[in-house]
Amino acid sequence: MWKYITQRILLMFMTLFIITGLCFVLIRMLPLPPLPAEDPHSVVVELQREAAGYNKPYMVQFGIFLKNIFTKFDWGVSDKLYIGRDVANIFLDKLPATMIVNIYSILFSIPIGILFGIFAALKKNTWIDHSISTLTMVVISVPSFVYAFIIQYVFYYKLNLLPPLMNAGKDFFTWSMFKSMLPPVMSLSFGVIAGFTRTTRAELTEVLTSEFMLLARTKGLTKTQATVRHALKNCMVVVLPSIFGQFIGILGGSLIIEKIFSVPGVGTLYLNSIQAPDYPLFMMLTVFYTSIGLIAAIVVDVSYSFIDPRIRMGSKK
Repeated sequence: MWKYITQRILLMFMTLFIITGLCFVLIRMLPLPPLPAEDPHSVVVELQREAAGYNKPYMVQFGIFLKNIFTKFDWGVSDKLYIGRDVANIFLDKLPATMIVNIYSILFSIPIGILFGIFAALKKNTWIDHSISTLTMVVISVPSFVYAFIIQYVFYYKLNLLPPLMNAGKDFFTWSMFKSMLPPVMSLSFGVIAGFTRTTRAELTEVLTSEFMLLARTKGLTKTQATVRHALKNCMVVVLPSIFGQFIGILGGSLIIEKIFSVPGVGTLYLNSIQAPDYPLFMMLTVFYTSIGLIAAIVVDVSYSFIDPRIRMGSKK
């Protein structure tokens, strides 16, 4: 298994290198955004561009870019949104808001989605199962930003219970901040809850009809005992690794949600860097989102073998 993990990590770095290189060359082919002459930080940006070799061939520029990252963790300075500020520091300032909103969303979604899936599987082919399955497909089919507008309309405009936008600041563990985070958290959670419900229901339904479940019942176990001891355990082999994939899905989907609710996070920063445009910020955030996507794929694959020792990744047998 360690050989398989090593191969996947090497493949991940190769993929990340290719994607980064392509994005870097395409970005450097675009015209540079003009700098305001009256801003004193413009001189800093001009010096940084000179040091980054903007007038040299693209491969030389890419080499300087990689050297600065690996030797000094220097991603350059913002040349449009935060003129003259270090890109890495801007990213670190924005990261907590994104992580808090996404972690709340996944923690809120996991138990609800799994419970709905278990309930639907145990009530298979009844009106309860059909209702949950239909609602699940409807929820999955609707983009998360649609829920954002519905939540704003219902909870802010009609009921006046929740604020329309997330509070500014970095104190994420106060009641007022938590209350302001509920709209984006709810918007991100609906699709994830539906995803967990569908996965759990499908896997548990298959396990409940397996032959070993019939054997467990013939040995004297009640339906509840057989379900808890055997069915749920086997079902979780597929459900638990999907948590990592769902977290990455939320992180990617939160780009639009952060913009709608003015979440001062990485997603809003990414969209703003595209609109500005701010090339150094865009490059760092592109590498960030690409990295977590590749890492999540490896973690999901490897987690199967830890959850169920019978699974051996990379084995030929």
